[in-house]
Amino acid sequence: MMRSGIDRELEKMTEGNHSIVTEFILTGLTEKPELQLPLFLLFLAIYVVTVVGNLGMITLIGSHLHTPMYYFLSNLSFIDLCHSTVITPKMLVNFVTEKNIISYTECMTQLYFFSIFAIAECHMLAAMAYDRYVAICNPLLYNITMSYHRCFQLTVGVYILAITGSTVHTGFMLRLLFCKANVVNHYFCDLFPLLKLSCSSIYINELFILVLSAFNILSPALAILVSYIFILSSILQIHSTEGRSKAFSTCSSHISAVAVFFGSAAFMYLQPSSVSSMDQGKVSSVFYTCIVPMLNPVIYKSIYDGISVIWLPEIY
Repeated sequence: MMRSGIDRELEKMTEGNHSIVTEFILTGLTEKPELQLPLFLLFLAIYVVTVVGNLGMITLIGSHLHTPMYYFLSNLSFIDLCHSTVITPKMLVNFVTEKNIISYTECMTQLYFFSIFAIAECHMLAAMAYDRYVAICNPLLYNITMSYHRCFQLTVGVYILAITGSTVHTGFMLRLLFCKANVVNHYFCDLFPLLKLSCSSIYINELFILVLSAFNILSPALAILVSYIFILSSILQIHSTEGRSKAFSTCSSHISAVAVFFGSAAFMYLQPSSVSSMDQGKVSSVFYTCIVPMLNPVIYKSIYDGISVIWLPEIY
């Protein structure tokens, strides 16, 4: 039976006195011992707030709120909860252990699920922006346009894109070989930090990261921008100064939250690994893996309530 190319490469490396990596060491956010406990307590508090906030949002919406806009919000809360859970518990353990070890299998699994929920969040935010566009710019057609069937289709599409993108990223990562170097300059298994350790050619991986990241970050961001151009145009037609002011305040909060998520993700993934700084990347990653999932339940609940209560009466 013919052996695969990977088997032959493994054999060559073994013959050349190379050792194949079976586990990685995560450097974490900082190597200063005096900061480990304060950071542990800080991120533990952030994670608890994230879990309570998002679970509370899912429970509340499932029990009482069944309109299409809250359907998207509950899905975003689910994505945020899973996104944070993939990363934060392991990071918390690493703060209180002497050596931050993660096995190869655990690392690839973390990368796979992290990619799923990161990509899903991008496209879910775009779906929510479209929902708000329809509600504000075409309120009389809202119930027809945003039927439960349409919401379900959009949600399924989001998860299909997320699983497809994550499978491509992880599949191309699995084809790489890691020899000797196993210290990942990050607090979780992310794409660029792992690529820096590979002893295989990473050209194809970098190309796919840039192409897929451009699609999964820039396309939703463009959809959100276009939606908000129409939304802001409609807001300017409100006759009430108070109503216009409250609507602008609502939109600015939403745009700020979106900008933090997409901005930090773009900083990390829309540049070649050769020019990216992993230390800066760690700080950027904290925003979209920890801070945004914690803030989203509060921001989006107030936004949706504000739009529903303040804006729609102005339409009629």
